[in-house]
Amino acid sequence: MRSAHRLASAALFLLGLATAAHAADEVAVAYQTSVDPSKVAQADGLYEKATNAKINWRKFDSGADVITAVASGDVQVGYVGSSPLAAAVSRNLPVVTFLVAAQLGSAEALVVRNGSKIEKPADLVGKKVAVPFVSTTHYSLLAALKHWKIDPAKVQIVNLRPPEIIAAWQRGDIDAAYVWDPALGKAKESGKLLTTSAEVGKWGAPTFDAWIVRKDFAEKNPQFVEQFAKVTLDAYAAYRANPKGWVGNTANIEKTARITGAKPEEIAGLLEGNIFPLAKEQAALLGKPTVRAVADTAVFLKDQGKVDQVQSDYGPYVSPSYLKLAASK
Repeated sequence: MRSAHRLASAALFLLGLATAAHAADEVAVAYQTSVDPSKVAQADGLYEKATNAKINWRKFDSGADVITAVASGDVQVGYVGSSPLAAAVSRNLPVVTFLVAAQLGSAEALVVRNGSKIEKPADLVGKKVAVPFVSTTHYSLLAALKHWKIDPAKVQIVNLRPPEIIAAWQRGDIDAAYVWDPALGKAKESGKLLTTSAEVGKWGAPTFDAWIVRKDFAEKNPQFVEQFAKVTLDAYAAYRANPKGWVGNTANIEKTARITGAKPEEIAGLLEGNIFPLAKEQAALLGKPTVRAVADTAVFLKDQGKVDQVQSDYGPYVSPSYLKLAASK
């Protein structure tokens, strides 16, 4: 597996080779399997209708892989967690965060396998814990270990993507995993929760997912980004207005399950596990709160040896300017 440093080096190398942004009539968008209301809009083709563009949706298993694709120019818009985002912009990746996709809670969790003899945090010492490196769950795992006063060097932390975590879990190769769905759901079938990102956030290490866009593409195609943001926020508004009604619509559940791979019966709980900010909330978040969160994450990653430097200002990597259409409703 590639280390965080080698992945970052590869991303920067690819960035140097990046070609000009694609025309807005055809756009590559990187998404992940996180459960959120906008998956219905994705399934229904609403993004294509709003932007009048052909969108090539590309599924990725980790934010680190999304960052590599964005850096290479193969992808113009991408869905990433706050940890890979902080690592990427600390290395000057020319992107801007235009939406906070989700404020993460119990939808990301540390699960310990039945029979692993892990009953309390101290029992993690000497155990094999899987997590996608440079992901939000990696950040949350390290923050949890710090909170529990456990030296990460005394835990066997292994770098596995979610599909690999599922396979390793089923083989009994790992004792625990900090991950999101569908791998989280698979792990919970024969394991128990030790902590969640909601709890870790209360300990001072909140995490979030974000939609980012290459700056060169956004500058040439601001209307695409604005329409993309509007479709996403309309989907969030529909869910937030009536969560029970939204979940009670079997079509919404079927479409979300099909795109994410999550179990239909678990989707309601996963949606409750995160907060999906509306337009007015986005306007407040996409300023000092997000800039501070990215900066704090970057400092933590530097302390952990995951990045070599911290930017003096993360403001240029966050912008509320693409909320115009959503805010004008």
